Amino acid sequence: MTKLSLRFRIFLFFVLIALGGTAIVLGAVWLGFSRASEAGVGAGFTLTALLSSFGLVGMTVAIWLLFDENVAKPIERLAAQLRVRAHSGHDTEIDAEAARYLGDLAPAAEAVSQRLGDSALETAQAVSAETARLAQERARLTELLTEIPVAMILLNAADQIVLYDGQAAEVLAQIGVPRLNAPLSDYLAAKPFAAARAKMNKSGLDVAFEAQSVDGTLSFDARLKPLDGGGAMLIIDEAQADLPPEAARPLIYDFDLLSRDPNRAFHDTPLSELCFSVFDTETTGLLPHKDEIVQLAAVRVLNGRIVKGEVLNQLVDPGMPIPAASTKVHGVTDAMVAGAPGIAAVGAAFHQFSREAVIVAHNAPFDMAFLRRHGGAMGVSWDHPILDTVLLSAVVFGASETHTLDALCDRLGVTIPEAERHTALGDARATAEVLVRLLPMLEARGMTRFGDVIEETKRHGRLLEDLN
Repeated sequence: MTKLSLRFRIFLFFVLIALGGTAIVLGAVWLGFSRASEAGVGAGFTLTALLSSFGLVGMTVAIWLLFDENVAKPIERLAAQLRVRAHSGHDTEIDAEAARYLGDLAPAAEAVSQRLGDSALETAQAVSAETARLAQERARLTELLTEIPVAMILLNAADQIVLYDGQAAEVLAQIGVPRLNAPLSDYLAAKPFAAARAKMNKSGLDVAFEAQSVDGTLSFDARLKPLDGGGAMLIIDEAQADLPPEAARPLIYDFDLLSRDPNRAFHDTPLSELCFSVFDTETTGLLPHKDEIVQLAAVRVLNGRIVKGEVLNQLVDPGMPIPAASTKVHGVTDAMVAGAPGIAAVGAAFHQFSREAVIVAHNAPFDMAFLRRHGGAMGVSWDHPILDTVLLSAVVFGASETHTLDALCDRLGVTIPEAERHTALGDARATAEVLVRLLPMLEARGMTRFGDVIEETKRHGRLLEDLN
């Protein structure tokens, strides 16, 4: 059978339908005729109709199952594997065994994919030298900027953070977790900054002012410099910021944010322009209505890239003993959470970390149920837009595939270090890597806007109901 062409094999399905249907009808007629001689013509016709109907339906279901298992599912799986190769950068192998009844389709797909992979490798080798040179120059620039005794933050026209250096990261970290695309008002008091901003806009010159943290506990001398396009550079004296000597860290930036429209609705925003807050939790158990969070971690994805350095990772005092069975899974003990903040403080910090972002999790209803239960104590409302990588996997790979985080990582070439598996930070990073690989695959299927993806994931909501 594996040597037959795909066209001939499909032809055999139709031959089977024709022959099977004919045999069923003839058998039903013969039995109906036999019945008619005993119980009358009406009873014979009734029996013939019933037997023909049930027989044809049963045959159709059986042939559909054969077709689905040997043709439809392998084609869907083959398409998903090609999309992984084309858009995720993972050189996954074509499952020739699953596609053994598809004739030459699997070998042809493997040949094309291999050729494209070879071409991509040649191109990558051609630009690697230039990439290395640029990386070296960036490292030199970062080193030079680190030696300058100021903290520098670049803002776009909407006063959202586009760039911050190592010193600025330390300044921001004294107030909250540093975040690209975050409004400066999340860190600095609005009134002094707004007055300096207005004065700068009017004069077109640098403006010195006293910057204050939003909670009023910190203040330092700062200067605001105008930039083309309505942006500004905020410079803070390092001595005033009281930075530790080891404050040097790389530049964090995304210049695409300079031209970003901050007023565009989430549903109309292209996937490539969204900010995602990808998180995971570890808990005392699997019952969101009674168990508690013991660890919460999150990373940020911006413009399709994981932002290094923008991480939230916090142990949480659950206010109850951690069962030994749970500790065996995630490794968090009662001693580790002793003295840690409660979920009210940690949840509020994560809410701030996720401002103006789409929250992403693997099986999000489970994790979000814990957070929403304590929303009142946190003093926040969890009204963020949410994406679930379980549903994204179903959209890309089909509902019949396995959608666990391990299966997704294996399919997309994401490696979770064994020491980080079943830790909140390890699983959050893995989920973020999965998301980054899925985004171009969604766009390639025509789902370019956030609203497009939400509409498509609604078709697979049953998966989460079954999972939970």
